[in-house]
Amino acid sequence: MRVTVIDYKAGNLTSVLKALRHLGAEVEVTDSDLALVESAERLVLPGVGHFQATERLDASGITPAIRAAIGRGVPFLGICVGMQWLYAGSSEAPAQPGLAHFPEPCTRFPDHSEKVPHVGWNSLEVRPGSRLLAGVEPGEYVYFTHSYKAPVTDSTAAVAHYIGPFAAAVEQGNVMGVQFHPEKSGATGLKILRNFLACEGN
Repeated sequence: MRVTVIDYKAGNLTSVLKALRHLGAEVEVTDSDLALVESAERLVLPGVGHFQATERLDASGITPAIRAAIGRGVPFLGICVGMQWLYAGSSEAPAQPGLAHFPEPCTRFPDHSEKVPHVGWNSLEVRPGSRLLAGVEPGEYVYFTHSYKAPVTDSTAAVAHYIGPFAAAVEQGNVMGVQFHPEKSGATGLKILRNFLACEGN
């Protein structure tokens, strides 16, 4: 199975690539090669850092290529900021649009007695019917590090709670995203990545 990982120069891809290769994927990485995106069998967009960094996806022409690939039914997985990018945008960088596959915005955790960012292990409430989270039992733990969150909507595949409920995973057809880092989430994270690799396109 071949996976195209998109690098927008905002973080270290090493652990994501290592996890995918451990699961037997043939991995190729690009920051600007539109042909690789256009011929992709599966797409992964890892992300860390500031939402503004996703501007590089627009500048390189990758954004419309991803949108076209999604339209063809190519399975897509966004990780952390890569999931937030699937939304209309983020209050972290109001002038920078996201893909807007999901119409809602991402927002910062509100001021609270709990510290922000939300960093560490947290449990998942998995909604039924998700291909991405198949076999993940209620209460399994995954690793988060983020200050901004996506809202809980009909497309939410799993909910986590920190200060309040937020979308820990999202899934709509071939478009999937996780706010947590599966590559840092032990056996549960590998199970989720394995599920993604098993997903066939629409």
